[in-house]
Amino acid sequence: MEKQANQPMEGIEVVEVKNKIDPMTYLPDMEQIDPTVRLQVVAARDGYDETAYTAADVQAALDAPVRTPAHFAALLSPAAEPFLEQMAEKARQEKRRFFGDNVYLFTPIYISNYCENYCIYCGFNCHNKIRRAKLDMPAIEREMAAIAQTGLEEILILTGESRSMSDVKYIGEACKIARKFFKMVGIEVYPMNTDEYAYLHQCGVDYVTVFQETYHAERYAQLHLAGHKRIFPYRIEAQERALMGGMRGVAFAALLGLDDFRRDAFATGMHAYLLQRKYPHAEISFSCPRLRPIVNNDKINPKDVHERQLLQVMCAYRLFMPFAGMTISTRERAGFRDHVIDIAATKISAGVSTGIGGHTGEEEGDDQFEIADNRTVEEVISAIQAEGLQPVMNDYVYV
Repeated sequence: MEKQANQPMEGIEVVEVKNKIDPMTYLPDMEQIDPTVRLQVVAARDGYDETAYTAADVQAALDAPVRTPAHFAALLSPAAEPFLEQMAEKARQEKRRFFGDNVYLFTPIYISNYCENYCIYCGFNCHNKIRRAKLDMPAIEREMAAIAQTGLEEILILTGESRSMSDVKYIGEACKIARKFFKMVGIEVYPMNTDEYAYLHQCGVDYVTVFQETYHAERYAQLHLAGHKRIFPYRIEAQERALMGGMRGVAFAALLGLDDFRRDAFATGMHAYLLQRKYPHAEISFSCPRLRPIVNNDKINPKDVHERQLLQVMCAYRLFMPFAGMTISTRERAGFRDHVIDIAATKISAGVSTGIGGHTGEEEGDDQFEIADNRTVEEVISAIQAEGLQPVMNDYVYV
C-alpha cells in the first residue's frame, strides 16, 4: 500500500499546476500555534508498523480495562482481523456503557460549493466542471425551515473551501439563522484562525469537523495541488485552534482510501487522543468516511478499505476512546449503517442532500459526492427503532 501511495489515483485526469506552493510553509494569513501535538501525530503515523502485532497483542488489547495507544495500534493491525467479532462485541459493550441505547440524528446542509482548492479526488475542486451555487440568507432560512419540519434538532453547515465566495461573516450569518431552528449547530468548512473560530462560536456554533484526508505529508501534497488546503500543517492544527477559540467539540477524520488506511486511522485516533489529554473539557468525536464517486468521475472508490476493514477501524476507535462520539454518514449503504449503530457509531445522518439547495427541492448546485443511503428522516428513525435503539434529536440544553 505504501508503494501505491506514490502513484496518481486511477481514473483521474490531473491538471498541471505551475509554481506550486510549498505544502509545509504557512501562508501569511495563517495563524501558527504550538506545533507539539501536530508533530506527535505525524511521528505516530510515520512510526506505525502494522505488521509488528501478533494475535497475543490483539487479545491483550481486548482484555485491557483501559486501552493505551499500543493497544489501539494492535486493534488496527491485520492481526486483529480474525478477532473482528470479538472486537464488535466489546465495542457494543463500551458504546452501551457510555451512550446507552441512544443514537443521535442530524443532517448536513451545503450552502455553497465554490472552492479554491485543487483536491483531485473531490467533486468541488476548482477544476471540476460542475454547477456552482451559493445560497443567500433567505434561501438558507428556507432550507433550514424545511429541515426543521422533519423534527431534526441538529444541523451541520458545509461550504466549499472558498474564502472569497463564503467568507467568515457569510458563514456566521448562516449559523445565526441555524440557531433559530436547531439546538445543535456544527460546521464543516475551511480551516480558520482562532479569532475566526471564536467569532463563529459567538454566532452559535457548537462544534467543528475537519477531515485531514491523509496524515501522510508526501501523499497529501500529491493530492492537494493548489489552494490554502495544500498547506499540510495548518490543516492538522485546525481542531486545536477551534478549541482555543471556545468551541465545545471537535470531530476528526481521515478520508479512508487515499493512503494506507491503517496508518491514517492510527493518526486520526492519536490526534483525538492527544487533544483530549490537552483539553480535557473538549467533546471529541470521529467520522469514518470512505472515498465516494464524484460528479464527472464515477471511478473514485477506496482501495483496500472494504466494509470489514471499515468496521475494524470503527471498533478500534470505540475501544480506544469509548466516550467519544462517532458518526456514520450516507457515504455508506443503509444496511451497513443500521448494523454499526448497534456496535460503534453514535450518530447517523438522515434526509441527506449534498447538493446546494436540495432540502427544498430546488437544488441549484451539484453534489460533492454520491451518497449511498437516500432514506428520509422517518425511514432512518424506523430503522433505528427496528434495531431496538432509541432515536435522539438532541441532549444538550443551553441555560
